[in-house]
Amino acid sequence: MKAFRIVILTAVFSSILLVLPGCNTNSVSQRSTIWERELGAVLNTPEDPNRAHKDLNIKVDLIAKGSYGRRIFREMSPRYITIHSTQNYTGDAYAHAKALKRGALRGGVIGYLCWHFTVQDDAVIQHIPTDERGEHADFDGPGNRYSIGIEMCEHNGNSQTQTMERTAKLAANLMYHHKIPIDNIRAHYHWPRAGYSTPNKNCPHFLMESGKPGDTWRWFVGRINQHHQRLIAYDEAIQEQKRLEEEARRQNSIVQHVWHRITNWLRIG
Repeated sequence: MKAFRIVILTAVFSSILLVLPGCNTNSVSQRSTIWERELGAVLNTPEDPNRAHKDLNIKVDLIAKGSYGRRIFREMSPRYITIHSTQNYTGDAYAHAKALKRGALRGGVIGYLCWHFTVQDDAVIQHIPTDERGEHADFDGPGNRYSIGIEMCEHNGNSQTQTMERTAKLAANLMYHHKIPIDNIRAHYHWPRAGYSTPNKNCPHFLMESGKPGDTWRWFVGRINQHHQRLIAYDEAIQEQKRLEEEARRQNSIVQHVWHRITNWLRIG
């Protein structure tokens, strides 16, 4: 009887272990599935990059040149895009712009934090030019030296899904204009911070699994890629249209030439 109980307990315990991973997988899948359902699928049609840029509703509100986060000019040729979340539940994008402009956020190599864009559900605020280095990722590491920093707002009343979607479209637009590959879209987590007990920050936290990039992050990067492909497809469509127009002109030129030869021959006859 004792042996029988041990067998039963072992079977039950094994069943629990088998179920737990399935529960975790389902919760991850459910999160991105809910967001995808709310946002809808990305259209599979070309999109004009200029129109896409306009639709982002970017408001340029730069930190004054030579002050705070821009007190030292440090040129940058962007190779990456780094995604953050503010974890500030009271400040919107405009509040973050004011804080950066008055030097209220301290830290980084030069003593003041700064990044390139802050996104909320209905707008994007730009704080520094994309050809200048920010202080948002990893002190003097490649995350700061080579990446455009984007912060996603989390204030009360802000739509998280619409903020993510506007961020995805902004990242796609930046990829297009700066020729940045999809593999170079990075979470803040990716850039370790020297000297911290937890070097890799759980950021953007609502796109992480157990503090690390997982299925939800991959879903978000996939959505960025879909928006980017629409911009690329527009260029390809324009090039194809030009090719077809040039081919039509060439064919017309041949017809005109043949017709000219025939009419000349008929007049001689």
